[in-house]
Amino acid sequence: MNDFAVLWDWLSLAVRWLHVVTAIAWIGSSFYFIALDLGLVRRPGLPEGVYGEEWQVHGGGFYNIQKYLVAPASLPEHLTWFKWESYFTWLSGFALLAIVYYAGADLYLIDRNVLDVSAPVAILISLASIGIGWLVYDALCKSPLGKNDTALMLVLYVVLVAISWGYTQLFTGRAAFLHLGAFTATIMTANVFLIIIPNQKIVVADLKAGRAPAAKLGAQAKQRSLHNNYLTLPVIFLMLSNHYPLAFGTRFNWVIAALVFIIGVLIRHYFNTMHARKGNPHWTWGLSVVIFVIIMWLSTVPEVLTGERRISAAEERFVASTHFPAVRDTVMGRCAMCHAAEPGYEGIHAAPKEVELDTDEAIAAHAREIYLQAGRSHAMPPGNVSGMTEDERRLLVTWFEEAR
Repeated sequence: MNDFAVLWDWLSLAVRWLHVVTAIAWIGSSFYFIALDLGLVRRPGLPEGVYGEEWQVHGGGFYNIQKYLVAPASLPEHLTWFKWESYFTWLSGFALLAIVYYAGADLYLIDRNVLDVSAPVAILISLASIGIGWLVYDALCKSPLGKNDTALMLVLYVVLVAISWGYTQLFTGRAAFLHLGAFTATIMTANVFLIIIPNQKIVVADLKAGRAPAAKLGAQAKQRSLHNNYLTLPVIFLMLSNHYPLAFGTRFNWVIAALVFIIGVLIRHYFNTMHARKGNPHWTWGLSVVIFVIIMWLSTVPEVLTGERRISAAEERFVASTHFPAVRDTVMGRCAMCHAAEPGYEGIHAAPKEVELDTDEAIAAHAREIYLQAGRSHAMPPGNVSGMTEDERRLLVTWFEEAR
């Protein structure tokens, strides 16, 4: 059993590494071509059919890139297609979802205080939400609303906010953020797999056959590419958020997710405008900082929104605190089942991240992590499998803030 646990852990690391590498390749090529497209310049004397060109220098060499609005008079035998980066990013991401959240559904996916369902039911909900999300998105894009990019983007944002809230009513906070990222990433990859690449193949086939390709194919592909452009940065945040409980494990986590999408759009707007040589809208960074500060404020569950009492900090030592005996009992009863030299929770063979909380010294040494992950957020215990109460969480907050 221990050998299997070690093998499974290494499998998780390998797939995670693959996911990061393929995501870098996809995002890198995507951002490069967006910047290239926006920076194209029309100059006299360009070949017939060329929309614009760009001169670039890199690695000691000069590059002259030209873009044909439709295609040159004759296509070369070999064309480089940028698609596999997207496909492998999604496939490796889904594999990681299965390895971590489906195989460990009781620990990472299900919060029985949110929705008390079995692991198979939770997995089916996960799969259905991701698939249905693409169908809804695709239907909106193909509807009359899709002819107005601005209106479509606003409606899609409302849908994303609703999905953000919905996931927090189904799964743990950690899984909710991860699923929102998977939901969005699925839309992005499906855009490539089902719209952009098929449309480009039709255009190529028409050109080789001497037919004039339909203009709507290019327009449709460009619209989906635009959506992928603006969705990339929020997806990266959501995929990284599982390391930051103040983002996913607090009461207003779905609002935080909604605000992250706005930050992503603002930052992409800045770079898109700059690459298009239409100015430097520095105000986007200022507004992004303001929104991020709001996110930080929301993560602390302020008294004005919840009515909860905020405790002043004191300078006492953690172990000497009058609250420590009760804190120790809470940690031993709710956390040490996993975080111990010999974990007692089924399927856990070593303390997660080597954090052991079975002595007074260890509890004091990890006071900040306990405060953030189990006091200020609900990240721990995962899915609240040990049944930590709100009174116990408030106790951890009081202990830390008075003793720090």
